[in-house]
Amino acid sequence: MNNNKPIGIFDSGIGGTSIWTEIHRLLPDEKTIYLADSKNAPYGQKSKAEIIALS
Repeated sequence: MNNNKPIGIFDSGIGGTSIWTEIHRLLPDEKTIYLADSKNAPYGQKSKAEIIALS
């Protein structure tokens, strides 16, 4: 099976860069898309409606 779809990583801040780096280390041939939203961080106190509106 040939699947050329990238792995998507969404981060509500900037901490996910270490995860992105590790994915590249473990899966060097996989394409990735990394999207971080540090402007609206932190997401922990936001309601479901607020998070949906931001996405």
